Amino acid sequence: MTPSKSGRRNKTGKGRDACAAQMKTRPEGVNLVSSILMKVLALASYPIEAASTRYRVAQFVEPLAERGISLTVHPFLDSELLASLYKRAEWPRTAIGLTGAVLRRLTEVWHARDADVLFVQREAMMIGPPLIEWLAMRLGGCPMVLDLDDATYVSYVSPTYGRLGSALKWFGKTDDLIRWAKVVTCGNRAIAEYVSAQGKKAVIIPTVVDMDRFRPRSLPLTDDVPVIGWIGTHSTYQYLTSIFPALQRLAQAYKFRLKIVGAGLENINLQGVEVENLAWSLDREIVDFQSFDVGLYPIVEDEWSVGKSGFKSVQYMASGTPFVTTPVGACAEIGEANVTHFAARTEDEWYAALAQLLSDKGLRERMGAAGRQHATQHYTVAAQADKLSEVFRSAATR
Repeated sequence: MTPSKSGRRNKTGKGRDACAAQMKTRPEGVNLVSSILMKVLALASYPIEAASTRYRVAQFVEPLAERGISLTVHPFLDSELLASLYKRAEWPRTAIGLTGAVLRRLTEVWHARDADVLFVQREAMMIGPPLIEWLAMRLGGCPMVLDLDDATYVSYVSPTYGRLGSALKWFGKTDDLIRWAKVVTCGNRAIAEYVSAQGKKAVIIPTVVDMDRFRPRSLPLTDDVPVIGWIGTHSTYQYLTSIFPALQRLAQAYKFRLKIVGAGLENINLQGVEVENLAWSLDREIVDFQSFDVGLYPIVEDEWSVGKSGFKSVQYMASGTPFVTTPVGACAEIGEANVTHFAARTEDEWYAALAQLLSDKGLRERMGAAGRQHATQHYTVAAQADKLSEVFRSAATR
Protein backbone atom coordinates (compact mmCIF):
# COMPACT_ATOMS: atom_id res chain seq x y z
CA MET A 1 0.00 0.00 0.00
CA THR A 2 1.28 3.45 -0.85
CA PRO A 3 1.68 5.68 2.23
CA SER A 4 -0.21 8.95 2.45
CA LYS A 5 1.30 11.88 0.58
CA SER A 6 2.48 13.55 3.77
CA GLY A 7 4.76 15.93 1.92
CA ARG A 8 1.82 17.74 0.35
CA ARG A 9 -0.43 20.31 1.90
CA ASN A 10 -3.24 18.93 4.01
CA LYS A 11 -6.58 20.18 2.74
CA THR A 12 -9.67 19.47 4.76
CA GLY A 13 -12.20 20.13 2.01
CA LYS A 14 -14.59 21.90 4.40
CA GLY A 15 -18.09 22.48 3.19
CA ARG A 16 -18.19 20.22 0.16
CA ASP A 17 -17.66 17.06 2.22
CA ALA A 18 -20.45 18.01 4.61
CA CYS A 19 -22.58 15.22 3.19
CA ALA A 20 -20.18 12.69 4.69
CA ALA A 21 -20.57 14.23 8.11
CA GLN A 22 -24.35 13.76 7.92
CA MET A 23 -23.90 10.00 7.63
CA LYS A 24 -22.01 9.53 10.91
CA THR A 25 -23.74 6.78 12.83
CA ARG A 26 -20.81 5.33 14.78
CA PRO A 27 -22.03 3.53 17.91
CA GLU A 28 -20.81 4.95 21.18
CA GLY A 29 -17.62 3.31 22.34
CA VAL A 30 -16.28 2.47 18.86
CA ASN A 31 -12.90 4.13 18.27
CA LEU A 32 -11.67 5.20 14.87
CA VAL A 33 -8.17 4.30 13.78
CA SER A 34 -5.96 7.09 15.09
CA SER A 35 -3.38 6.71 12.34
CA ILE A 36 -4.80 7.21 8.85
CA LEU A 37 -2.72 5.24 6.37
CA MET A 38 -4.43 6.31 3.15
CA LYS A 39 -6.34 9.32 1.86
CA VAL A 40 -9.11 8.90 -0.72
CA LEU A 41 -10.75 11.82 -2.52
CA ALA A 42 -14.32 10.98 -3.58
CA LEU A 43 -16.01 13.00 -6.31
CA ALA A 44 -19.76 12.37 -6.56
CA SER A 45 -22.30 13.85 -8.96
CA TYR A 46 -25.07 14.35 -6.41
CA PRO A 47 -25.43 15.59 -2.81
CA ILE A 48 -26.48 13.50 0.19
CA GLU A 49 -30.14 13.44 -0.92
CA ALA A 50 -29.22 11.06 -3.77
CA ALA A 51 -29.06 7.39 -2.82
CA SER A 52 -25.95 6.86 -4.97
CA THR A 53 -23.97 9.36 -2.89
CA ARG A 54 -25.59 8.50 0.42
CA TYR A 55 -25.23 4.73 0.27
CA ARG A 56 -22.32 4.09 -2.08
CA VAL A 57 -19.97 6.78 -0.77
CA ALA A 58 -20.94 8.79 2.30
CA GLN A 59 -22.02 5.93 4.56
CA PHE A 60 -18.53 4.42 4.20
CA VAL A 61 -16.71 7.44 5.66
CA GLU A 62 -16.52 6.08 9.20
CA PRO A 63 -16.25 2.34 8.38
CA LEU A 64 -13.26 3.14 6.17
CA ALA A 65 -11.74 5.38 8.85
CA GLU A 66 -11.88 2.39 11.18
CA ARG A 67 -9.85 0.56 8.53
CA GLY A 68 -7.21 3.28 8.24
CA ILE A 69 -8.63 5.08 5.20
CA SER A 70 -9.71 8.73 5.18
CA LEU A 71 -12.54 9.28 2.68
CA THR A 72 -13.37 12.90 1.81
CA VAL A 73 -16.55 13.43 -0.22
CA HIS A 74 -17.11 16.32 -2.65
CA PRO A 75 -20.48 16.32 -4.48
CA PHE A 76 -20.88 18.27 -7.74
CA LEU A 77 -24.44 19.45 -7.07
CA ASP A 78 -25.57 20.96 -3.79
CA SER A 79 -29.00 20.28 -2.30
CA GLU A 80 -30.58 23.47 -3.66
CA LEU A 81 -29.36 22.83 -7.20
CA LEU A 82 -30.57 19.24 -7.12
CA ALA A 83 -34.04 20.45 -6.08
CA SER A 84 -34.32 22.66 -9.19
CA LEU A 85 -32.45 20.45 -11.65
CA TYR A 86 -35.43 18.46 -12.95
CA LYS A 87 -37.87 21.40 -13.04
CA ARG A 88 -37.68 22.72 -16.58
CA ALA A 89 -39.37 25.98 -15.63
CA GLU A 90 -36.40 26.77 -13.38
CA TRP A 91 -33.77 26.30 -16.09
CA PRO A 92 -32.26 29.85 -15.71
CA ARG A 93 -31.53 29.19 -12.03
CA THR A 94 -30.27 25.71 -12.91
CA ALA A 95 -27.96 27.05 -15.63
CA ILE A 96 -26.43 29.59 -13.25
CA GLY A 97 -26.07 26.93 -10.56
CA LEU A 98 -24.38 24.48 -12.94
CA THR A 99 -21.92 27.16 -14.03
CA GLY A 100 -20.98 27.76 -10.41
CA ALA A 101 -20.71 24.02 -9.77
CA VAL A 102 -18.31 23.62 -12.72
CA LEU A 103 -16.09 26.45 -11.47
CA ARG A 104 -16.11 24.99 -7.98
CA ARG A 105 -15.23 21.58 -9.36
CA LEU A 106 -12.20 23.04 -11.12
CA THR A 107 -10.90 24.40 -7.82
CA GLU A 108 -11.47 21.03 -6.14
CA VAL A 109 -9.13 19.36 -8.59
CA TRP A 110 -6.29 20.58 -6.39
CA HIS A 111 -7.44 18.30 -3.57
CA ALA A 112 -6.14 15.39 -5.64
CA ARG A 113 -2.59 16.48 -4.79
CA ASP A 114 -3.16 15.28 -1.25
CA ALA A 115 -4.92 12.00 -2.16
CA ASP A 116 -3.60 8.49 -2.62
CA VAL A 117 -6.66 7.37 -4.60
CA LEU A 118 -9.29 9.24 -6.61
CA PHE A 119 -12.74 7.67 -6.13
CA VAL A 120 -15.31 8.75 -8.74
CA GLN A 121 -18.95 7.84 -8.20
CA ARG A 122 -20.33 7.64 -11.76
CA GLU A 123 -18.75 10.92 -12.90
CA ALA A 124 -17.18 14.01 -11.36
CA MET A 125 -19.60 16.28 -13.26
CA MET A 126 -22.96 15.26 -14.66
CA ILE A 127 -22.38 17.38 -17.77
CA GLY A 128 -19.57 17.58 -20.28
CA PRO A 129 -16.52 15.41 -20.97
CA PRO A 130 -14.46 13.77 -18.18
CA LEU A 131 -12.14 16.78 -17.89
CA ILE A 132 -12.16 16.88 -14.08
CA GLU A 133 -11.17 13.23 -13.74
CA TRP A 134 -8.38 13.69 -16.28
CA LEU A 135 -7.03 16.77 -14.51
CA ALA A 136 -7.29 15.21 -11.04
CA MET A 137 -5.36 12.14 -12.13
CA ARG A 138 -2.64 14.20 -13.83
CA LEU A 139 -2.27 16.87 -11.16
CA GLY A 140 -2.70 14.50 -8.25
CA GLY A 141 -0.70 11.69 -9.74
CA CYS A 142 -3.05 9.19 -8.09
CA PRO A 143 -4.87 6.17 -9.51
CA MET A 144 -8.64 6.27 -10.03
CA VAL A 145 -11.31 3.88 -8.79
CA LEU A 146 -14.60 4.28 -10.65
CA ASP A 147 -17.93 3.32 -9.06
CA LEU A 148 -20.90 2.42 -11.26
CA ASP A 149 -24.26 1.56 -9.72
CA ASP A 150 -26.19 2.22 -12.94
CA ALA A 151 -25.54 1.50 -16.60
CA THR A 152 -24.39 5.06 -17.31
CA TYR A 153 -22.83 3.87 -20.57
CA VAL A 154 -26.36 3.46 -21.98
CA SER A 155 -27.58 6.65 -23.66
CA TYR A 156 -31.14 7.94 -23.36
CA VAL A 157 -33.17 11.05 -24.12
CA SER A 158 -33.56 13.29 -21.07
CA PRO A 159 -37.24 13.37 -19.99
CA THR A 160 -36.76 16.94 -18.75
CA TYR A 161 -34.48 18.63 -21.31
CA GLY A 162 -34.81 16.33 -24.32
CA ARG A 163 -31.93 15.83 -26.74
CA LEU A 164 -30.11 18.93 -25.46
CA GLY A 165 -29.90 17.38 -22.01
CA SER A 166 -28.73 14.10 -23.48
CA ALA A 167 -25.98 15.86 -25.44
CA LEU A 168 -24.77 17.67 -22.31
CA LYS A 169 -24.60 14.35 -20.46
CA TRP A 170 -21.78 13.23 -22.81
CA PHE A 171 -22.65 9.52 -22.49
CA GLY A 172 -19.39 8.38 -24.05
CA LYS A 173 -17.45 9.51 -20.99
CA THR A 174 -18.24 6.32 -19.04
CA ASP A 175 -16.17 4.22 -21.43
CA ASP A 176 -13.30 6.69 -21.06
CA LEU A 177 -13.53 6.50 -17.28
CA ILE A 178 -13.59 2.70 -17.35
CA ARG A 179 -10.47 2.74 -19.52
CA TRP A 180 -8.66 5.14 -17.16
CA ALA A 181 -9.68 3.41 -13.93
CA LYS A 182 -7.44 0.95 -12.17
CA VAL A 183 -10.47 -0.81 -10.65
CA VAL A 184 -14.22 -0.37 -11.22
CA THR A 185 -16.61 -1.14 -8.36
CA CYS A 186 -19.92 -2.30 -9.80
CA GLY A 187 -23.38 -2.41 -8.24
CA ASN A 188 -24.33 -5.64 -9.99
CA ARG A 189 -23.17 -8.45 -12.24
CA ALA A 190 -24.44 -6.90 -15.50
CA ILE A 191 -22.27 -3.80 -15.03
CA ALA A 192 -19.31 -5.95 -13.96
CA GLU A 193 -19.60 -7.98 -17.15
CA TYR A 194 -19.61 -4.80 -19.24
CA VAL A 195 -16.51 -3.52 -17.44
CA SER A 196 -14.70 -6.85 -17.76
CA ALA A 197 -15.43 -6.86 -21.49
CA GLN A 198 -13.47 -3.58 -21.65
CA GLY A 199 -10.49 -5.40 -20.16
CA LYS A 200 -10.73 -3.76 -16.73
CA LYS A 201 -10.86 -5.26 -13.26
CA ALA A 202 -14.44 -5.24 -11.88
CA VAL A 203 -15.40 -5.79 -8.24
CA ILE A 204 -19.08 -6.20 -7.38
CA ILE A 205 -20.10 -4.14 -4.36
CA PRO A 206 -23.90 -4.12 -3.93
CA THR A 207 -25.63 -1.04 -2.56
CA VAL A 208 -26.47 -1.72 1.09
CA VAL A 209 -27.93 -0.03 4.15
CA ASP A 210 -26.94 0.17 7.80
CA MET A 211 -28.96 -2.66 9.34
CA ASP A 212 -28.97 -0.87 12.70
CA ARG A 213 -30.84 2.04 11.12
CA PHE A 214 -33.00 0.21 8.58
CA ARG A 215 -35.04 -2.08 10.80
CA PRO A 216 -38.55 -3.54 10.83
CA ARG A 217 -41.07 -1.37 12.62
CA SER A 218 -41.16 -2.03 16.35
CA LEU A 219 -44.93 -1.67 16.76
CA PRO A 220 -47.75 -2.93 14.50
CA LEU A 221 -49.70 -0.34 12.54
CA THR A 222 -53.03 0.63 14.11
CA ASP A 223 -54.74 0.93 10.71
CA ASP A 224 -56.36 -2.36 9.66
CA VAL A 225 -56.16 -1.38 5.98
CA PRO A 226 -52.96 -2.84 4.46
CA VAL A 227 -50.60 -0.38 2.79
CA ILE A 228 -49.04 -1.26 -0.55
CA GLY A 229 -46.12 1.11 -1.04
CA TRP A 230 -43.59 2.36 -3.56
CA ILE A 231 -40.65 4.76 -3.10
CA GLY A 232 -38.79 6.12 -6.10
CA THR A 233 -38.07 9.21 -8.18
CA HIS A 234 -39.68 11.14 -11.02
CA SER A 235 -37.62 9.09 -13.49
CA THR A 236 -38.67 5.68 -12.12
CA TYR A 237 -42.35 6.54 -11.63
CA GLN A 238 -42.98 5.24 -15.15
CA TYR A 239 -42.16 1.75 -13.85
CA LEU A 240 -44.90 2.04 -11.25
CA THR A 241 -47.49 3.15 -13.81
CA SER A 242 -46.83 -0.07 -15.74
CA ILE A 243 -48.63 -2.06 -13.02
CA PHE A 244 -51.53 0.37 -12.50
CA PRO A 245 -53.97 -1.95 -14.33
CA ALA A 246 -53.11 -4.78 -11.90
CA LEU A 247 -53.59 -2.45 -8.92
CA GLN A 248 -56.97 -1.29 -10.23
CA ARG A 249 -58.10 -4.89 -10.64
CA LEU A 250 -56.84 -5.64 -7.15
CA ALA A 251 -58.84 -2.77 -5.65
CA GLN A 252 -62.05 -4.35 -6.93
CA ALA A 253 -61.54 -7.39 -4.70
CA TYR A 254 -59.32 -6.22 -1.81
CA LYS A 255 -59.20 -3.21 0.44
CA PHE A 256 -55.81 -1.48 0.60
CA ARG A 257 -54.18 1.93 0.40
CA LEU A 258 -51.54 2.69 -2.23
CA LYS A 259 -48.76 4.88 -0.80
CA ILE A 260 -46.55 6.56 -3.40
CA VAL A 261 -43.42 8.43 -2.29
CA GLY A 262 -41.17 10.49 -4.54
CA ALA A 263 -43.07 10.50 -7.85
CA GLY A 264 -42.55 14.24 -8.21
CA LEU A 265 -46.21 14.87 -9.05
CA GLU A 266 -48.64 17.04 -7.12
CA ASN A 267 -51.65 14.87 -7.88
CA ILE A 268 -51.95 11.17 -8.70
CA ASN A 269 -55.44 9.87 -9.43
CA LEU A 270 -55.94 6.17 -10.02
CA GLN A 271 -59.60 5.30 -10.51
CA GLY A 272 -60.88 2.91 -7.86
CA VAL A 273 -57.68 3.03 -5.77
CA GLU A 274 -57.12 5.02 -2.57
CA VAL A 275 -53.83 6.84 -3.15
CA GLU A 276 -51.59 8.59 -0.65
CA ASN A 277 -49.09 10.72 -2.58
CA LEU A 278 -46.07 12.09 -0.68
CA ALA A 279 -42.92 13.96 -1.62
CA TRP A 280 -39.72 12.12 -0.77
CA SER A 281 -37.96 13.22 2.42
CA LEU A 282 -34.55 12.19 3.69
CA ASP A 283 -35.71 12.51 7.29
CA ARG A 284 -38.71 10.25 6.62
CA GLU A 285 -37.05 7.67 4.36
CA ILE A 286 -36.80 4.78 6.84
CA VAL A 287 -40.20 5.49 8.38
CA ASP A 288 -41.79 5.32 4.93
CA PHE A 289 -40.30 1.89 4.27
CA GLN A 290 -41.49 0.72 7.69
CA SER A 291 -45.03 1.93 6.94
CA PHE A 292 -45.54 -0.55 4.09
CA ASP A 293 -47.25 -3.90 4.55
CA VAL A 294 -46.24 -4.81 0.98
CA GLY A 295 -43.58 -3.19 -1.20
CA LEU A 296 -43.67 -2.66 -4.95
CA TYR A 297 -40.61 -2.85 -7.20
CA PRO A 298 -41.74 -2.99 -10.84
CA ILE A 299 -39.13 -2.54 -13.57
CA VAL A 300 -39.50 -2.19 -17.32
CA GLU A 301 -37.15 -4.59 -19.07
CA ASP A 302 -34.74 -2.55 -21.20
CA GLU A 303 -30.97 -2.06 -21.46
CA TRP A 304 -30.89 0.68 -18.82
CA SER A 305 -33.05 -1.22 -16.32
CA VAL A 306 -31.01 -4.40 -16.65
CA GLY A 307 -28.07 -2.39 -15.32
CA LYS A 308 -29.91 -1.20 -12.20
CA SER A 309 -28.57 -2.56 -8.93
CA GLY A 310 -31.79 -3.68 -7.22
CA PHE A 311 -31.19 -1.48 -4.19
CA LYS A 312 -34.86 -1.17 -3.32
CA SER A 313 -34.96 -4.93 -2.75
CA VAL A 314 -32.27 -4.56 -0.08
CA GLN A 315 -34.17 -1.69 1.56
CA TYR A 316 -37.40 -3.69 1.63
CA MET A 317 -35.70 -6.73 3.13
CA ALA A 318 -33.82 -4.69 5.74
CA SER A 319 -37.15 -3.11 6.76
CA GLY A 320 -38.79 -6.53 7.05
CA THR A 321 -41.19 -5.67 4.22
CA PRO A 322 -42.35 -8.41 1.83
CA PHE A 323 -42.37 -7.17 -1.75
CA VAL A 324 -43.10 -8.01 -5.36
CA THR A 325 -40.54 -7.24 -8.06
CA THR A 326 -39.91 -7.75 -11.74
CA PRO A 327 -37.14 -10.37 -12.06
CA VAL A 328 -34.89 -8.23 -14.28
CA GLY A 329 -31.13 -7.82 -13.84
CA ALA A 330 -30.05 -7.67 -10.20
CA CYS A 331 -33.69 -7.94 -9.08
CA ALA A 332 -33.63 -11.54 -10.30
CA GLU A 333 -30.61 -12.24 -8.10
CA ILE A 334 -31.24 -10.37 -4.83
CA GLY A 335 -33.15 -12.26 -2.15
CA GLU A 336 -34.89 -15.60 -2.66
CA ALA A 337 -38.05 -15.69 -4.76
CA ASN A 338 -41.14 -17.06 -2.95
CA VAL A 339 -39.26 -16.79 0.37
CA THR A 340 -38.25 -13.14 0.77
CA HIS A 341 -40.46 -11.83 -2.04
CA PHE A 342 -42.54 -12.72 -5.08
CA ALA A 343 -41.47 -12.20 -8.69
CA ALA A 344 -43.94 -11.02 -11.34
CA ARG A 345 -43.77 -9.96 -14.98
CA THR A 346 -47.31 -9.95 -16.40
CA GLU A 347 -50.40 -8.17 -15.11
CA ASP A 348 -51.90 -11.48 -14.01
CA GLU A 349 -48.73 -12.41 -12.09
CA TRP A 350 -48.68 -9.04 -10.32
CA TYR A 351 -52.34 -9.42 -9.41
CA ALA A 352 -51.87 -12.96 -8.08
CA ALA A 353 -48.78 -12.13 -6.02
CA LEU A 354 -50.31 -9.03 -4.42
CA ALA A 355 -53.62 -10.79 -3.79
CA GLN A 356 -51.81 -13.58 -1.97
CA LEU A 357 -49.97 -11.12 0.27
CA LEU A 358 -53.04 -8.99 0.97
CA SER A 359 -55.16 -11.98 1.95
CA ASP A 360 -52.59 -13.61 4.27
CA LYS A 361 -51.14 -11.50 7.08
CA GLY A 362 -49.15 -14.47 8.37
CA LEU A 363 -47.48 -14.85 4.98
CA ARG A 364 -46.54 -11.17 5.02
CA GLU A 365 -44.94 -11.56 8.43
CA ARG A 366 -43.03 -14.72 7.49
CA MET A 367 -41.80 -13.31 4.21
CA GLY A 368 -40.77 -10.03 5.85
CA ALA A 369 -38.83 -11.88 8.56
CA ALA A 370 -37.10 -14.04 5.94
CA GLY A 371 -36.13 -10.93 4.01
CA ARG A 372 -34.69 -9.30 7.11
CA GLN A 373 -32.62 -12.38 7.89
CA HIS A 374 -31.37 -12.59 4.31
CA ALA A 375 -30.35 -8.92 4.29
CA THR A 376 -28.42 -9.16 7.56
CA GLN A 377 -26.57 -12.19 6.24
CA HIS A 378 -25.64 -10.86 2.80
CA TYR A 379 -25.88 -7.06 2.65
CA THR A 380 -24.10 -5.45 5.61
CA VAL A 381 -22.08 -2.24 5.52
CA ALA A 382 -19.15 -3.89 7.30
CA ALA A 383 -18.73 -6.60 4.67
CA GLN A 384 -18.85 -4.11 1.80
CA ALA A 385 -16.47 -1.74 3.63
CA ASP A 386 -13.96 -4.59 3.83
CA LYS A 387 -14.23 -5.11 0.07
CA LEU A 388 -14.01 -1.39 -0.67
CA SER A 389 -10.94 -0.93 1.53
CA GLU A 390 -9.21 -3.78 -0.31
CA VAL A 391 -10.08 -2.13 -3.63
CA PHE A 392 -8.49 1.15 -2.52
CA ARG A 393 -5.38 -0.61 -1.24
CA SER A 394 -4.94 -2.59 -4.42
CA ALA A 395 -5.48 0.52 -6.55
CA ALA A 396 -2.93 2.50 -4.56
CA THR A 397 -0.22 -0.12 -5.00
CA ARG A 398 2.41 1.32 -7.32
